Amino acid sequence: MRKTTLTARGALCALGLLTINPSSAQSPEPDEKSPAPPGPAAAGETHQITEKPEASITTNHGIPVADDQNSLKAGIRGPVLLEDFILREKLTHFDHERIPERIVHARGTGAGGYFQVYKSQADITKAAFLQNPDEKTEVFVRFSTVAGQAGSSDTPRDVRGFAVKFYTKEGNYDLVGNNIPVFFIQDAMKFPDLVHAVKPEPDRGFPQAASAHDTFWDFASLTPEINHMLMWVMSDRAIPRSYRMMEGFGVHTFRLVDAKGVSRFVKFHWRPKLGTQSLLWDEAVKIYGSDPDFHRRDLWDAIARGDFPEYELGLQVFDQETADKLDFDILDATKLIPEEVVPLRMVGKLVLNRNVDNFFSETEQVAFLPSNVVPGIEFSNDPLLQGRLFSYQDTQLSRLGGPNFHQLPVNSAKGCPMGFGQNFQRDGMHQMAIPKGRVSYEPNSLDQGTPRENPARGFSSVPEVMNGVKERKRSETFADHYSQARQFFASMTEIEQAHIISAFSFELSKVETPAIRLRMLAHLANIDAKLHDGVAAALGMRDKELPIQPKVAPRDLPPSPPLSILAKAPKTLEGRKIGVLVTDGFSSAALAKLREGAKAAKAALEVIAPKVGGATDDKGNAVPADRTLTTAPSHLFDTVVILASQSGIEDLTSQAPAVDWVRDAFGHLKVIGHSTEAKPLIDKAGLQPDGGVMDLSPENAVGSYLEAAKAGRVWAREPAVRRPG
Repeated sequence: MRKTTLTARGALCALGLLTINPSSAQSPEPDEKSPAPPGPAAAGETHQITEKPEASITTNHGIPVADDQNSLKAGIRGPVLLEDFILREKLTHFDHERIPERIVHARGTGAGGYFQVYKSQADITKAAFLQNPDEKTEVFVRFSTVAGQAGSSDTPRDVRGFAVKFYTKEGNYDLVGNNIPVFFIQDAMKFPDLVHAVKPEPDRGFPQAASAHDTFWDFASLTPEINHMLMWVMSDRAIPRSYRMMEGFGVHTFRLVDAKGVSRFVKFHWRPKLGTQSLLWDEAVKIYGSDPDFHRRDLWDAIARGDFPEYELGLQVFDQETADKLDFDILDATKLIPEEVVPLRMVGKLVLNRNVDNFFSETEQVAFLPSNVVPGIEFSNDPLLQGRLFSYQDTQLSRLGGPNFHQLPVNSAKGCPMGFGQNFQRDGMHQMAIPKGRVSYEPNSLDQGTPRENPARGFSSVPEVMNGVKERKRSETFADHYSQARQFFASMTEIEQAHIISAFSFELSKVETPAIRLRMLAHLANIDAKLHDGVAAALGMRDKELPIQPKVAPRDLPPSPPLSILAKAPKTLEGRKIGVLVTDGFSSAALAKLREGAKAAKAALEVIAPKVGGATDDKGNAVPADRTLTTAPSHLFDTVVILASQSGIEDLTSQAPAVDWVRDAFGHLKVIGHSTEAKPLIDKAGLQPDGGVMDLSPENAVGSYLEAAKAGRVWAREPAVRRPG
């Protein structure tokens, strides 16, 4: 066995995640920032780290670490063991890196509401909140970005958190998920590394809330299990139009248990009533600058005007026999189950009807714990989930000042009579209860009024045989890192594929180290030739990368249409916003028709004027403006209208913000309505009008405009205004 220094390619080999194909391997030209990879290993060889004791990873107490990739499990697919002091130390240190801001999901907003089941789900679970359709279970929901700090913006390209706390009569249940159904890594051991890589680089403290930098893509290029998640993050899913138009997922495989003790597997889904919609990248960037609070403002305003966001809870329920037939491991958090294989069972609705009374007390202090489950819901042996069961609780000890954070009002078990909980835990920092009596232990005979165990109603785990070797190792059933990434890309429309190519091109163009870009191109080649060639051409690095031969050859899986946003996009204006730019002398009749049509379509309408005082219509009436031209750029709206008079348009065409307002709306593929008098502004912006630019003067033209706007963006326009790369 040959020993050689571990480099980028050697690291992948040592992880057991790929092999090198000697016949096709060509070493890239070395650069000063990255050593050249070693030559291909001879048959049967593996790459090892040269013996350098001072370079070995150790625990904080100096104990050498043999495996920094995998948790210690009871059997290769078994649960993670509490004795894994290496995992616990790594997660504990990571959990306590930020005080008091969350390490991840720091930037968020919250709202209250209720969940209501459609009908009893007793055939699959005994969970009480899923039984009675006449009951409403109070909830608190927090949406968030992942990578940015609390002071960052709402619209970066990022994963979004979708966490729901159910205050059930059996205690709190926390469904802590994201807007993407898979994750970056397979084992919690790698979570600190992932977040360290995507956070601002530690020597310089930037970039903020962005993955377009060397450390993230270096980690990604050396971690093939990340490839499926990268497809989602580079897609439009990572720049949602609104939290109200965003799907949610529990990510992991959980268990449902019925009253007879029968266990089934389950995946959790949230589906927004308004449909799923995303921003364009250029739009997201401009919103970042003009309204950094775009998403939290959108949620607050919708609830304040009574347009309560609503989501359906869908379950993918399946048994062990179905799990055994799948071509991937259900314990692998980088995989999803296509809806064609296991359809969604829609079981209830989530309605957000209450804005918070105090942002800090509720949104900032809410503590979500994946370990908060109620009887009828249990865990699987997913090694990423198993680590989260420890890590989230541990994190709150720093963030919220000790073990009594559950006593904060937003975290208390308000849905059941126990409130703060009935047990013998006492004292600790920030103790807000005043437990009475002599007894603080169990069993006891001195106080017959103290709580006792309840075998009939209490939480009890499903008996499961655990028989395996204690080891740190990744199951071979976790080894396919490309097939579902390939399926995701194939399931996208051509428009969405072009956006993914653009996103990869943008991100990798900001990576300074050529070797990292080359490794990522090699991964993309294993996913899809069109994807690889498009990104390589945009980077000017075609045919330069060193091929990577996966340990498990990628397979062509059938496309899954539900993975596409555009393929299932509803034609609706409900929940959308119409921006109407007016000048003095504008048509009052046209505005009245627009208001009437917007109300019927359940859309919000805002009037924008050059001045904060508003404008005077053709009847001489003063019409107040909701916002001004400079404070309400067109990228804050889903569709726009210009209502100008002959005299008013002359002033608008001389204003750069007005020209930009129209030009951006066209570039962001919005449907644009305008009065005949506004045509000079269209011309000044240099637009080539298409079917999405509509004169509202003819009879019934307003109705035609609103109908066109229901279709969303004018995608046929996109090739003329931008291209991938």
